[in-house]
Amino acid sequence: MNMNTFLTPSIIAKEAMMQLRANTVMAGLVHRDYSKEFVSGVGDTVTIRKPATFEAKEFDRRKGIEIQDATEGSDSIKLDKLLDVSFEVTAEQMTMDIASFSSQLLQPAMQSFAQKIDLYLLGLYKDIPAVSGKAGITPNNITAITDARQVLNENKVPLANRRLVIDPAAENGFLQIPTFHEADKIGDSGTALREASLGRKFGFDIFTDQNVLQHTAGSLSAGSGKIKPKEKANKGVHTITLSATTLTGTMVAGDVMTILGKTYTITEQATAENNEVAIHFVPELQEDVPATAEVTITPTHTANLAFHKNAFALVTRPLALPKGIGDGQKAIVNYDGFGLRVIYDYNSQFKKDVISIDMLCGVKTLNPELACRLLG
Repeated sequence: MNMNTFLTPSIIAKEAMMQLRANTVMAGLVHRDYSKEFVSGVGDTVTIRKPATFEAKEFDRRKGIEIQDATEGSDSIKLDKLLDVSFEVTAEQMTMDIASFSSQLLQPAMQSFAQKIDLYLLGLYKDIPAVSGKAGITPNNITAITDARQVLNENKVPLANRRLVIDPAAENGFLQIPTFHEADKIGDSGTALREASLGRKFGFDIFTDQNVLQHTAGSLSAGSGKIKPKEKANKGVHTITLSATTLTGTMVAGDVMTILGKTYTITEQATAENNEVAIHFVPELQEDVPATAEVTITPTHTANLAFHKNAFALVTRPLALPKGIGDGQKAIVNYDGFGLRVIYDYNSQFKKDVISIDMLCGVKTLNPELACRLLG
């Protein structure tokens, strides 16, 4: 039976898109950018628009209003992820109704896409220097949330569009608190819990994500001594040499160091030699650091994330539709910042029909100052 009579690539693509959006967590919480412009392949770099920013000016009746430049900022993002799920289909499967086909094949396929996208986005925690909570201690009280809120407030993060994404252990801790599990205190008749969300609390839309990552800290150690700068470091630099009487081990990308109460994240691995280690970090030093200042390294921790929507970006672009097959065997669908391509083909080598679904995407931290790690 002709597959166009029933499940066409266009129908499959639209259903796959619906399932993808239903299964993602992080992808629905960050800035998304999609364009119909075709790209040549994996590794292409595209320029995306960043939301415009404005400054509230005090009105002066003598001078009148001050027109500000509303030009949106831009950033370049490398599309280095090509997600693909290809599977064989039988003639019987192609004559199913779309609901049965989706349940049997598309839901599992899109769940795998959603998991990968979540992992890519959650992996951006390594760019975030701000921290709250204590490494190795699962957040389980209201203070954990309000402390993260304080960090964002002090960093002047906009109050709207704040999210908090936590791992299952933290969710379990929060669900022991009446604020989260008693409907009369939640104020939504239990709707949030039924929808697998912890609702909006303390200025955050709170979600659980099974893909929240653990950061394994490097092995840098000064034994029983103290780690300090080798010499005075000036405000504004991105590098510093640390030393100790006995300094061994490594620092890895994503490690967090604290100096004079300010936190910084390490951008690349560095190994101690001759009791010294030169490290690169962001942001730049916020003040001059004397050689007497003690440096502490945050140990291994779960990287829950409190952030504003514009802290991170997910970018998708379509690969061109292949020319060697008919129009009825291919389709592209895009919606709400997502883009999927579906190809229906016949494998003559093994004499089997194949459906291939793919997505070209990239992720990037746009504004690290708009996020905070809630340690666990």
